[in-house]
Amino acid sequence: MLGLLAAEAGGMGGMGGLIIMYGALFALLYFFLIRPQNKERKKMSAMLSTLEIGDNVLTSSGFFGVVIDIDEERGGVIVEFGNNKNCRIPMKKEAIVEVEKPGAAEVAESKQDSKK
Repeated sequence: MLGLLAAEAGGMGGMGGLIIMYGALFALLYFFLIRPQNKERKKMSAMLSTLEIGDNVLTSSGFFGVVIDIDEERGGVIVEFGNNKNCRIPMKKEAIVEVEKPGAAEVAESKQDSKK
């Protein structure tokens, strides 16, 4: 009888340890996978919400271009590529991975010159 009670107590301790292990695994997954992905998604959404006509952009396919029109209704933009001004491609906003404002390069250069 005493051995049976000891076996039941050991089984309950094993169950508690299993729950703690699953909790720790979920916490690790959250902090290393889910949370950084949500932060990146918010950052990308904020960047795309500040997108304006005339901004220099880098697309997910690696092309540099300039935004010439924004279609908020369909969630797309028209980007002009190259120097000949004839290559205009409509694309989704989600295809843009970097945005650079036209005056941002000049501001960065002036800051570096003032440090020298």
